[in-house]
Amino acid sequence: MSVSVFALASCREGGKQALKRVKQSHQQVSRLTTIWVDGGFDGEPFMQWVMDFCRWIVQVVLRPEQTNGFVLLKKRWVVERTFGWLMGCRRLVRDYELLPETSETFIYLAMIRIMVRRLA
Repeated sequence: MSVSVFALASCREGGKQALKRVKQSHQQVSRLTTIWVDGGFDGEPFMQWVMDFCRWIVQVVLRPEQTNGFVLLKKRWVVERTFGWLMGCRRLVRDYELLPETSETFIYLAMIRIMVRRLA
């Protein structure tokens, strides 16, 4: 029990650090209003911190309690589907880049390629 509580606490602290960095780049994320998180980030102190510090809404995406096995969660599926599309680009399958800006650029290029193919 104590291990899982520690893991959740460190997960939330890591989430706070990541959100602080996102908040510092305010120009790039000015339209951000809602953050979807999984059950590891559930809890009143974390949600209150995000609302007070970042002024964003936190929505926890959980599985329905009565289900067994695989369950499609709509919000999570958006992320997984996008990762699947990006894995179609050989350069993004592994993290070869030294700078995060380079990885970001290749993600933009991959998404532009996907959108152009759909328009054609």
